[in-house]
Amino acid sequence: MTNSKSQIKSGAVLSYLSILLNIFLGLVYTPWMVKQIGQSDYGLYTLVNSLIALFMVDFGLSSATSRYVAKYRANHDEEGLKTFLSTIYRLYLLIDAIIFVVLLFVYLNINGIYQNLSAEEIAKLKVAFAIVGIYSLINFPCVTFNGILTAYEQFVPLRVADLVYRIGSVVLSVIMLLLGESLYALVLINAFCGLAVLALKFYHVRKSLGYYVSLRRKTEDRSFLKELFHFSVWTTLTSLAARLVFNITPSVLGVVCAEATAVISVFGIVATIEGYVYTFSTAINGMFLSRITRITNDKETSRKNLSNLTISVGRFQFILNSLIVVGFAVIGRDFILLWMGEKYIQAYYGILLVILPGLFFNSLQIFNTTLIVKNLVKYQALVALATGVCSFVLSVIFSHLWGVIGASAAIFSAYSLRVILTLLLIHKKLDVDLRAFVLNCYLKLSVPTVVSLLVGFYVIHFFPSGSWLYLILKAMVIVMVYAIALLLLGLKPQERASLLRRIHR
Repeated sequence: MTNSKSQIKSGAVLSYLSILLNIFLGLVYTPWMVKQIGQSDYGLYTLVNSLIALFMVDFGLSSATSRYVAKYRANHDEEGLKTFLSTIYRLYLLIDAIIFVVLLFVYLNINGIYQNLSAEEIAKLKVAFAIVGIYSLINFPCVTFNGILTAYEQFVPLRVADLVYRIGSVVLSVIMLLLGESLYALVLINAFCGLAVLALKFYHVRKSLGYYVSLRRKTEDRSFLKELFHFSVWTTLTSLAARLVFNITPSVLGVVCAEATAVISVFGIVATIEGYVYTFSTAINGMFLSRITRITNDKETSRKNLSNLTISVGRFQFILNSLIVVGFAVIGRDFILLWMGEKYIQAYYGILLVILPGLFFNSLQIFNTTLIVKNLVKYQALVALATGVCSFVLSVIFSHLWGVIGASAAIFSAYSLRVILTLLLIHKKLDVDLRAFVLNCYLKLSVPTVVSLLVGFYVIHFFPSGSWLYLILKAMVIVMVYAIALLLLGLKPQERASLLRRIHR
């Protein structure tokens, strides 16, 4: 237990360091990279990555790996664990072969799919698609590494791998772009760094397991295969539905919008910032899977301990999300103008639309992990399907009318629906005190959020615009305003006393 807590704390610190570094490098590197390769190539770069991600569906086996490895570890069933991993890898290799056929079909039909792209853009897209596709096929069976390390609570190696990938890819990309290379160099470097990280993860997986996984081991337990199939089918549906949101939207924009690459490049900024926000505010989610598994195994204290965990973690995540939403709402427009320029100003409104529902959904991640532990993924899949279909249908309509803003409005509507459906699912299926969670998390913490938002918009008018120095000063003021509002209006007395003691020390 002590080692588990140490790994969670160290992993959390490394997670936030990695994310902050990722954001910093992205903010500095992305506009420079776009300037180097041009808006058209950046649009193609965004398109090819979203297109490949659309087909790289792991059929729920990644989530299954985390869940079952944690379960076998909790039950000290080493033989069952070996057989399970052998079964998983055999399935991954089979699926990898199927995905290869699908990607080959898409590659051969790119001309017909993206008729709004020029002949030169189509030629570049094909080369980039081939590079990213080959890397993705190599990477696909190795997705299990994350699940294994998570189940073994080896969070430090996971976060170190993230740091290595981000720093390596940015440094090498900068070197190659300075040497005059462009789009092809970017996708090749990302693939090379990805392979290096896979090697690092493999080393730690081998170290954690203490043996090599043999593909010759087979299971004759039909009940296990049936359970695994059931779990995988529904988590696959969840993955497919998720791809109907951000992964498919660039393709929708490419089909229905004139000047497709320019529009896609603006949406690429929306997707990038949303990804930063989501990653930062949910950085500690996967670290609680093994802990939740232990909590749910103890029937006597399960409800109390699980409710306490959801409230404490949920409040922490809501506070982080609130600060991000308030800060971006107040100074985000100035930030986009300074960072990317006037051409990308629509990204400000799009980002606000897509991150606002996350204020409520990202606080529910402990509940979502509990649904996985309890094998209630069927209901998660139905929620995800409703979200994905809603986003896709509305994006086709709204994108045609309003471009990037329309696509973002579609995602906002779908994500709002997801929050409502997830709360209903938690209420119906989990034995937790949801009313206490809503009161302590949503209602009490919304007060300092609204107050700091109003005060922030008022105070910010006293500062001039047009430079990074003034933007940083504004950001510092927003953080101070939010901190004061949270201290006075949001924290519980014991939380306030504990925080003040730590500050005093």
